[in-house]
Amino acid sequence: MQKSGNAGPAVNGNSRPVIINDRWCKGCDICVSFCPKNVLERPEGGKAQVARVEDCTRCGICEIMCPDLAIQVAPAGDRKKERSGTRGGSVDGK
Repeated sequence: MQKSGNAGPAVNGNSRPVIINDRWCKGCDICVSFCPKNVLERPEGGKAQVARVEDCTRCGICEIMCPDLAIQVAPAGDRKKERSGTRGGSVDGK
């Protein structure tokens, strides 16, 4: 996971698989405890941060478990390319 505002190394085609909102994170350690791949860590007295971004599988457990809604897991791949224009219409208007 990455702190908000930082762009780290690319993971599965997306440079920011997980975003942590530093203002909302209270450093409770819940996300760190539940991450099955040990992607997150929290330095003593600090807030959650991404330690091993390349190990992130985007399972979303950290986002679900965060009581402060401070974590957002980006979907794999570029979702904008997968979606068509507006409400089912094609991008080119056809």
